[in-house]
Amino acid sequence: MAKRLFDVLVAAASLLLLSPLFVLVALWIKLDSPGPVFFRQERIGRHGAPFRIHKFRTMTHGAPAGAQITVGDDARITRAGAWLRRTKVDELPQLIDVLRGAMSIVGPRPEVPRYVALYPPDLRDKVLSVRPGITDFASIQYRDESAVLARAADPEREYTEVVMPAKLRLAAQYVDEATLASDLRLIGRTLKVLWRG
Repeated sequence: MAKRLFDVLVAAASLLLLSPLFVLVALWIKLDSPGPVFFRQERIGRHGAPFRIHKFRTMTHGAPAGAQITVGDDARITRAGAWLRRTKVDELPQLIDVLRGAMSIVGPRPEVPRYVALYPPDLRDKVLSVRPGITDFASIQYRDESAVLARAADPEREYTEVVMPAKLRLAAQYVDEATLASDLRLIGRTLKVLWRG
């Protein structure tokens, strides 16, 4: 209950304070390339329930779908999108998903159905027992995930056999140890990483 109240208060205050930035980013996206401002994609949430996540659009609209992981300098990424991804500003619309109750400020990052299907059953149940979050341990540790995958001979295999299992272990650790105090510390670490670039 306390976590949900914290989520609602932080999300509502953040959306209010960041509304001028949202307007500027929306204008930049529209001027940079044709298409919608927001990108929505199906992710798997708490107890395995699917939901549609919100992000600022960072890729050309109507481009071939390609892989569900982003590898290096993906040709589909727009000029505005490159900056939005680098600064993680593209993730800010997920505050809307927090208000809707589909997400939390802190929690395991939500995955697409394709990769959730590969989760070991015991870890799947644990990780999906809580609301997914905007930030978590894995978000910090794998902040440059696309660059890591770009160096791999087979990015898809690297993700499913190395990166995803490591992220799942961190997610399970979060579920075991989560408190409001640890959430606050994780938010602080996330802001520090973003500030340092």
